[in-house]
Amino acid sequence: MLSIGTIVLSVEDIGRAGDFWRAALGYVNRSEPSEDWVILDPADKAKWHEPGTSIALSVTGYPQHYPPRIHLDLYAQDQAGEIRRLIALGAQEVDWHGYPPDADYVVLEDTEGNRFCVVAVSDHVTV
Repeated sequence: MLSIGTIVLSVEDIGRAGDFWRAALGYVNRSEPSEDWVILDPADKAKWHEPGTSIALSVTGYPQHYPPRIHLDLYAQDQAGEIRRLIALGAQEVDWHGYPPDADYVVLEDTEGNRFCVVAVSDHVTV
């Protein structure tokens, strides 16, 4: 059975993007970054093949596409607090009018324009 090991995000400024995602998720560099590539792992992940999804940042030189075809969903117990923290780290709110009336998520983008949702964790299950 397959599992997701690493999600690759395209970036323009690898240092700025690395700073954002390390602070946002508490991740660490797997090894020293190159000029165009770095893999970030959960801090408690001892070996690359262990469970826990990693994020790789890749300088591609391609412009961002909107809307993006893939994005991250980040779960938060304190959604409002996490949104404030992420904005303080450099994230921006996306001016998006596609929210349903009962939306449990807010769309943000990182310092490089990669979109992600901050989803409120609740006791109910959404299908």
